[in-house]
Amino acid sequence: MVDALVTVIVVLACIGAVCALAAARVIKQYERGVVFRLGRLRQDIRGPGFTMIAPVIDRLTKVNMQIVTMPVPSQEGITRDNVTVRVDAVVYFKVVDPAEAVVQVEDYRFAVSQMAQTSLRSIIGKSDLDDLLSNREKLNQGLELMIDSPAVGWGVHIDRVEIKDVSLPETMKRSMARQAEADRERRARVINADAELQASKKLAEAAAQMAESPSALQLRLLQTVMAVAAEKNSTLVLPIPVELLRFLERGPSEAAARTDGGAPERDIPERDITEREALTERPSRPPMPTITECEPERERETRAR
Repeated sequence: MVDALVTVIVVLACIGAVCALAAARVIKQYERGVVFRLGRLRQDIRGPGFTMIAPVIDRLTKVNMQIVTMPVPSQEGITRDNVTVRVDAVVYFKVVDPAEAVVQVEDYRFAVSQMAQTSLRSIIGKSDLDDLLSNREKLNQGLELMIDSPAVGWGVHIDRVEIKDVSLPETMKRSMARQAEADRERRARVINADAELQASKKLAEAAAQMAESPSALQLRLLQTVMAVAAEKNSTLVLPIPVELLRFLERGPSEAAARTDGGAPERDIPERDITEREALTERPSRPPMPTITECEPERERETRAR
């Protein structure tokens, strides 16, 4: 009798141990437990740590509360300005209501992924190419709102959406490269023209200043000579003012006029003087015979023949 009682106690202890092991659950710090009793949702959400459920009649579902990083596959679309692009993005989201994430949607990860893809295609169609390349912050905010609106009912909060890369066709890349090159060349020409304008103004001011003091021009000439001589060149270039050459040309003509006893012909231009000298120095030629003078000679020739 005692042996039978001990056997029953041992069997009950084993069954109790097995039931305790079946009912024991451990929930991690970043997880929450959703309990279904006979298919009905229990309102109490199990927190992290050790918890017990009723075996057979309860079912515990663990929901990860961490921020999930989900890459969005590349989506190809046509922008508003008719450019074919391929855009890929990344979505950061987390579960804020474990019960809604389990009850309202079959697989919240797959649902967020599909919603992100469709929203990305919609954003591509509504945006221009320049917005996709330069105004990404605004597009990220719009994409986040488009995904977050239906995800609120799933117990999911969209934390952040980022567009990673925008792939362009090769022809568009070449066109943009030519456009950028032309823009840089335009800016370079404008800068050069501005520099020439400023330099011309400064040179005009310097010329006006030198005109007031002729010695400044001579000093500038000597500085130029020194700068050229410092290069250790075998040839020295010496600039000569044009006024000096004109003075040297005018000197011999005035000296000749003074030796003749007359006043220098200052009123007569130099061109008229050179033409007059050329006419006086040209040797005289015999006059050409007229037509009447040539006729007797022709008659004599015909008679001789």
